[in-house]
Amino acid sequence: MKALLVSICLFLIALSGYGQDETTRTYQVNGSVPMPQGDSVRMTIDGTNAYYQKTIKVDTGIGVSLIYLRTLQFMAAKNFQQTYGFEQEGKEIFTTTQDLNTNPFTIGNYSDNIDPFTVQFAVTVDMKKQRYRYTIHNVTFYRPTETGNLRMSLYEMYLRATNGDSRYIKKDSKKVIDAFEKYIGSLTAELRESINHKAMIYNSKF
Repeated sequence: MKALLVSICLFLIALSGYGQDETTRTYQVNGSVPMPQGDSVRMTIDGTNAYYQKTIKVDTGIGVSLIYLRTLQFMAAKNFQQTYGFEQEGKEIFTTTQDLNTNPFTIGNYSDNIDPFTVQFAVTVDMKKQRYRYTIHNVTFYRPTETGNLRMSLYEMYLRATNGDSRYIKKDSKKVIDAFEKYIGSLTAELRESINHKAMIYNSKF
C-alpha cells in the first residue's frame, strides 16, 4: 500500500512538471514577435483608371522625416527603384517589376501548374506627421502566351474579371487580381511595420 502511494505521488509530481514545461514552451512561442499580417487592400475605379489607396496612421512622434527615411530604406531593401523623392514635399515615388504566381500551392508540389505572370507598378507615398498615404497605380500585367506576353492594365484585368466573355476568363482574371492583392497586402503591411520600427529585426527583447 505504501509503495502504491509513493508511486502515485511520483506520478503526480512528474505530471505537474510536464504541465509546467508545456506552459513554458507555449509562452515562449506566443511571446515571440508576430509577423506582420496582410493589409486589407481595396481597388478603386475612377473612370478607366484602377488603383489602390489607403491612409495609414503611425505611432506618436513619427514625423515626415522618419516616414521618408524608413520608407526609402524599406523600398531599397525590396529592390524598388525610386523615381521621385522630395522630403520637404513629403512625397516619394517608386517603381518595380515583380514575377508572381496565381497558384499558391506550387511549392513542394510539382503536380500543380505554375501559372506565372509579371506585373509592373508604381507606389506613391504621401506623408504628413504621424500618417502617410500609399497609392499603388500604373499597374500592368504580362501573361505568357504561345505568341508572346499578353499586356493588360489593372482596369482591363478588372473588366475581364467582372464582364468576361466566359466563366473561364472571369475566373482566370480574378486569380491574377487576387494574387496581386495578396502580394501588395503583404508588402504594405511590412512597410507599416518598418515605419513603426516594429518588425522582427527591431525587437528589443533578446
